[in-house]
Amino acid sequence: MRSLLDLVGASFEDPCRSPAVPRLSGAAGERQGVVIVRAAGVERGELWSHRCSWEDLLLPTVVDSGRGDLDQREGWTRRWTATWRYAGGEVVSPVANLAEVPIAGRGSMRWFSWRRAQRHRPGLEYLVSTGRMHGCESLEEARLLLVLDFAADLVDVLSQPLKLRFRTTNGWREHTPDFLVVTRAGACLIDVRPVDLIKDEDRESFAAAAEAALVCGWHYVVAAEWRPHVLMTIGELSAQRRPLSDPLDVQPGLLAQAAERRTFGELAAGSACEPVARAHLLHLLWNRRLGVDLRERLEDCSPVVAGKQAA
Repeated sequence: MRSLLDLVGASFEDPCRSPAVPRLSGAAGERQGVVIVRAAGVERGELWSHRCSWEDLLLPTVVDSGRGDLDQREGWTRRWTATWRYAGGEVVSPVANLAEVPIAGRGSMRWFSWRRAQRHRPGLEYLVSTGRMHGCESLEEARLLLVLDFAADLVDVLSQPLKLRFRTTNGWREHTPDFLVVTRAGACLIDVRPVDLIKDEDRESFAAAAEAALVCGWHYVVAAEWRPHVLMTIGELSAQRRPLSDPLDVQPGLLAQAAERRTFGELAAGSACEPVARAHLLHLLWNRRLGVDLRERLEDCSPVVAGKQAA
């Protein structure tokens, strides 16, 4: 469970000691730009994997500066339009009526194509939550889908869900958000852009998407920067995210020992078959029946606690 650098001795620091990670700024539920910061899973500087939301894993990114250039004079919700695909064709509607359109049955606004020498990495990401492949246009989007599969309590995901046409002080513009996500808590419109690549026109587009989402009663988030270690740890857990049989009946013992708050290595070593126990520990962590602190790297010395009960 240790990194390659630790194994080859490139780092002489204690692998169980990670540098301090900044906490979320702002109180729970405080609106910072178009990003709502939630901290339901953050207590005493910890970020337990079994009770955090996917937004807890993001660093807050403020992109509110683009709102000042939007043309939101009276009647703007009728002038701005949204286009989506339905039954093989395109449908155009004022933003004011967008919430009345059912999400089920919509298609992606853009196709996910591959060609030589392209600078981005489109692909298809399988989600256990939906049981389907979902399109993504970059590695950053693929990573977001993996995080959503882990911590968003997903119902469905639609890639490139709509094309928004909005007016600014400089004229009409268009923007296609990256994902429309339906969870048991509601719908969320998401844009993905690494924080270093966000430009002024992107902030303008994000602000417009946030306003359209507000009209629909949706949440809106820009996924720009993740907390340290989060993507690496969730990537490790995803290796055992699919259904896993337990013919050796390993899981009950792991769950019972985790109630005593032991480390990952202790739980694995305490099983009759350590290699099998390690696979089942990852599976239980993915399914949030066990929890680890996502602020730290996943190591043998990582404390593991009891998580959600099996449904």
